[in-house]
Amino acid sequence: MLDAPPTLAQSFERTLLSTDIPARPLAEALATFASKTGLQLVYVSEVVRHRRSHATAAGLSADQALTSLLQGTGLRFEYLTPQSVRILAVEEVRPQAGADIPPQDELREVVVTANRREEDLQDVAITVQVITGTDLQQLNVETLDDILRYTPNVTYSGNGPGQGNIFIRGLSAGGAPNQSQSTIAPFPNVALYLDDQSLQFPGRNNDAYMIDLDRVEILEGPQGTLFGGGAEAGAIRYITNKPKLDVTEGNANAGYGFTSGGDPNFLANATINLPIIPDTLAMRASIFTDRRGGYVSNVPGTIAAVANPATGVNATPTANNAALVGSNLNPVDYDGLRFSALWKITEDWNFLVQENFQNLEADGYFSDYPVSPNGQPLQPYQIVAFQPAYDKDRHESTSWTLNGKLGDLKAVYTGSYLDRHIQQQQDYSNYLRSAIGSNYDCTGAGARYAYYRDAKPTTCYAPVGKWNDTTRNTHLSQELRVSTPDDWRIRGLVGAFWEDFKIYDQMNFNYLPIPQCDAQNLAIATAGGPDCLSAVGPIPGFFANDPSLRQGSNTVFGDDDLRGYRQTAFFVSAEFDIIPKVLTISGGTRWFHYDEFEEGSEFFSETSSPLILSHPNGACTNAGACGFGINLSKTETGTRSRGNLTWHITPDMMAYYTYSQGFRPGGFNRTRTLLDGEVVPKKSAPFIAGDLATKQYDEPSGYDSDDLTNYEIGFKGEFLDHRLQVNASGYIMDWDNVQFAFFDPGHFGEATFVANGPSYQIKGLELQVVARATDGLTVQGSSSWNSSSQTTSPCLISNRPAATNPTPLGTCITQVNSEPFTNPFGAIGTRAAYSPPVEYNVRLRYDFRLAEYKPFVSFGANYIGAMNNEPANYPRGNQSPENPPTTTLALYTMPGYTTVDAALGVVKENWTVQIIGNNLSNSDASTVTSSGQFIKSEVPLRPRVVTLQIGMKF
Repeated sequence: MLDAPPTLAQSFERTLLSTDIPARPLAEALATFASKTGLQLVYVSEVVRHRRSHATAAGLSADQALTSLLQGTGLRFEYLTPQSVRILAVEEVRPQAGADIPPQDELREVVVTANRREEDLQDVAITVQVITGTDLQQLNVETLDDILRYTPNVTYSGNGPGQGNIFIRGLSAGGAPNQSQSTIAPFPNVALYLDDQSLQFPGRNNDAYMIDLDRVEILEGPQGTLFGGGAEAGAIRYITNKPKLDVTEGNANAGYGFTSGGDPNFLANATINLPIIPDTLAMRASIFTDRRGGYVSNVPGTIAAVANPATGVNATPTANNAALVGSNLNPVDYDGLRFSALWKITEDWNFLVQENFQNLEADGYFSDYPVSPNGQPLQPYQIVAFQPAYDKDRHESTSWTLNGKLGDLKAVYTGSYLDRHIQQQQDYSNYLRSAIGSNYDCTGAGARYAYYRDAKPTTCYAPVGKWNDTTRNTHLSQELRVSTPDDWRIRGLVGAFWEDFKIYDQMNFNYLPIPQCDAQNLAIATAGGPDCLSAVGPIPGFFANDPSLRQGSNTVFGDDDLRGYRQTAFFVSAEFDIIPKVLTISGGTRWFHYDEFEEGSEFFSETSSPLILSHPNGACTNAGACGFGINLSKTETGTRSRGNLTWHITPDMMAYYTYSQGFRPGGFNRTRTLLDGEVVPKKSAPFIAGDLATKQYDEPSGYDSDDLTNYEIGFKGEFLDHRLQVNASGYIMDWDNVQFAFFDPGHFGEATFVANGPSYQIKGLELQVVARATDGLTVQGSSSWNSSSQTTSPCLISNRPAATNPTPLGTCITQVNSEPFTNPFGAIGTRAAYSPPVEYNVRLRYDFRLAEYKPFVSFGANYIGAMNNEPANYPRGNQSPENPPTTTLALYTMPGYTTVDAALGVVKENWTVQIIGNNLSNSDASTVTSSGQFIKSEVPLRPRVVTLQIGMKF
């Protein structure tokens, strides 16, 4: 490096700063310093971006001021020329590759983009939880399930990897089984992003593998202004590391672990960053494979349908699962890669493109059964299943971002295209034991169908069946944002957004044990033997995927649908410094327009129809008597807004008030549509609330968006010379017109529908604390307290004008089947589902030095309070194991539980070796209890896992 001539260096000593430079993000402080001294500062943003400056008093020389700003940061400066100064890391205190130990006693600055621009976490006027890339590596966080251990106020209704919904602040109307979710489930109210690319999906949020991430941001509360309709309760953003133009670097990791009572685990991943044309073009690539050994076993058992002496059926055949018995049958494989390239077009413009591929395969079952179908108690991690199960989930995506300047303005154009394929199968045999499912066990005089019994002798079959769902999702989105410089007193951002979201779904319920007709058994049936049934399929003219009959299968019910929406939105956000750097007011609004649609068919085998008995050629389907066409559409238009008042009490303490609104779009129920577009109630399944002869209610064709309004106050502060950080918030949220799912055969018929219903109010407090207690000891803790309460309880309004309807049209239904009918949407004062009153965690990490080695030890504990899986008014789960539940949405309470994690390791130069233990207490607590497959099941915590992991950086 060049030394400055003594005479010029002395002249800099005489250059006095006229004003203070307060403590702030170091990059910002250095920019202020450069503008006041006229010096050109040369530094790499990655060196300074996670550091904060000290306050610098007026009257110092340039050298003294710069020395003060860099104090404790682990950085130094040197003159490149008499007019330019380079900022660089001090070699002797720079953390070794792989160590990620802060080189100073202070806490590191955390940069987030919650407001669509880079800001210090401590300056953002909402509750944000952040797990940095370093933390992700240290905590061995790789999947969504992993991250839930460290994020209070975030819960999950997952039935397995990539098979559930995320909830923030207890904003949930309940969990659901996976069957038919692609067609009928409401859209999630938590947005999930990989950078600017949406990953959310109804009932099946994409479980992207967390490799080579800069951080994960959890934005709590409604984000409807900047992130739109899916961010009603909040947003979770995976922010990837981007290519670096000036450095060749990489890392590789491998691990092998043991699962208590299960099979072993192994993982391997690698990342490399390569400048192709220095300072102009660079690429970055990551590849990973992760196999997680199974731990749920299928044990021997039998199943038989419930006898019904009233119809002459005293016993039915019994089936066993001998062919599927085995141990540890639920392994999970994550395999994939990510490639990105960054092109620096000019000093002001750059272009980033990223390609992602991931294949997730989760075999077997991730729940266990407390009691088997034949009533025998089972041990934890045991199940009795009669059909193979799997979930194959593959996605490819491309995203692109163009960044640049238009004069003083910043411009960003970003877009993405995702193509996701899902195929899942699960056992549905227990449905055939239920009061409604048992209809499919027998034909003849003793059959349970209410409408049709022929005079043939009763013939019954073993109750074994499954469901199979094949889904494709395409999602194209584009967004343009233009913003002013961050240092203007009045700052603004305007943007436009467009997306096209489609789901192609083929849902086949293959649980009909009655044989499908072929030439041989049709001849037998015609001669007076047991009946056979025709194949069914989409109604002619109404299909989205496969128009053919489901020949050669035992499909009894199915959907062949296309659903989705197209959205156009415009948004604006503005900030004004009432008192610069002290008091700021901001606000924004978003206008949106949704075009929503659903089309295709629902089809079913109905043995009450003479057309399906003994007809193998699809006569019933072709006549439209065993299904109906769907062709539904609607629009939704509106605005959602926010406002903030931020007060920097001191440079290190900030208080704020936030008002924000959020929403999620509506959708459709599967309702009959005629060829001329008229929507009419289902003929075959009217979803009545009352006796068959006195129908009072038809399933609505669809439901509208629900809305959330958030009122939040908060405080963010750093103390003890930036060694202690305390963030706290309190909020009241009003959730209105909530989308409620119903499956209550006793009142509404034999399928699921969604309707807008009650309102809730959620009150809560949240606390986050981070402390660098000593030179090597970091302590982190966070907690949340939530009180959710239903505030309205609408009645169900009669919507049938039929002359036999005993309830006047447009009035409340008060009686069903001669019994009182009250509070269909729940009682006032009851708690929302997946809303534990208390959650908290604590993490400690101690780094120290022994000669050239840097050992470390960490410990963490996480507590989640008790919560319900469904709204409080849903039917309580049947406690008698011999009698299956009457609904897939039975209400259960999941007790609270605590998990404990720890790690021990050492760093030497570029190498890290560590032993990681998760769920060390080996708790088998239920994370999701459900009747989703017509038997009580519990999704247990993954058993204790101990992993040896070796990592190398270069």
